[in-house]
Amino acid sequence: MAQRKIIHVDCDCFYAAVEMRDDPSLREVPLAVGGEGGRGVVTTCNYRARAFGVRSAMPGSEARRLCPGLVTVPPDLARYRAVSQQVMAILREMTDLVEPLSLDEAFLDVTEVEAFRGSATLMARHLRERISREVGITVSAGVAPNKFLAKIASDWRKPDGLFVITPEDIPAFVWDLPVEKLFGVGQVTAARLHAMGVKTCGDMQASGVEVLAGKFGKQGYRLFEMAHGRDDRPVVVSRVAKSVSVERTFSQDLPDRHACDTVMPSLVADLNLRLSRKGRHKPIHKLFVKIRYSDFSTHTLERVRDSVTEPELEDFQPLLEELMPRTDRPVRLLGVGVRFRNDDAPVTQLRLFD
Repeated sequence: MAQRKIIHVDCDCFYAAVEMRDDPSLREVPLAVGGEGGRGVVTTCNYRARAFGVRSAMPGSEARRLCPGLVTVPPDLARYRAVSQQVMAILREMTDLVEPLSLDEAFLDVTEVEAFRGSATLMARHLRERISREVGITVSAGVAPNKFLAKIASDWRKPDGLFVITPEDIPAFVWDLPVEKLFGVGQVTAARLHAMGVKTCGDMQASGVEVLAGKFGKQGYRLFEMAHGRDDRPVVVSRVAKSVSVERTFSQDLPDRHACDTVMPSLVADLNLRLSRKGRHKPIHKLFVKIRYSDFSTHTLERVRDSVTEPELEDFQPLLEELMPRTDRPVRLLGVGVRFRNDDAPVTQLRLFD
């Protein structure tokens, strides 16, 4: 079997990049999308704002305290969706094997692509140049033999960067890689690993699979594989689905329900992007909202909504309000989704993780 060639493409500060493209006066200032008003939350921000410590999911009041000159603009999801579709169309001209993860990032499997002398590096360079020229925003790309390493690589030289990990590079590259870079390793798992004296993938390799499995169960085997740079997940274009959902885990807890309200539009936009792929999907039977609070308690509420064909923010808002009677609880994860009415006809769903 041919060595896989995977490209991960990630738009740089996507919403902010679109705003700066369309209003040149915003290019030279620290900019946040969202976060205006007393209770707004930053959806994304440009790199000038990040230099002050501003981050996505941060309350706007804290962002302005860190960066007194911060300029904020309200999100324009319809415009971002249109730009996303433009970017995805360019990616699909390279290969049909495209797996979007959200509006602004996707995996491509270019193993069988013969253009550009079969060089994934040249393909990634071409895609970055085309998107810059035709869409007017920058993207960072990572090239690697698998999805896990390609995603890490795309973040390595952000913004506007390209980083390549060849099969020969893998042992040296992962040896010093901090465990925090591994998919699924958040603060809690990282702290448990550090307590074991494991801070890098090299440390993890030295620990051995038995020790990791003993501490973390099935996840321990997955961690051991990733520590060696191994990941056999394919790029998945579609599958038969009973439901479609999107969820987002925040690096900084959302402080209250008002903050959740500011994040909901982009979640619903991502959900509709997934539903619209290939232009056909099953009749919707139910809508649901999922919340994980800062104490890790998780709650889901679903309601029958047979009449909905393209769910809108207003369709989910009553569920969020009912699910979250206390408006002041910090939220770690927020998700929205739909369940379909019957399972007979095939339906397209983009798979975020296998």
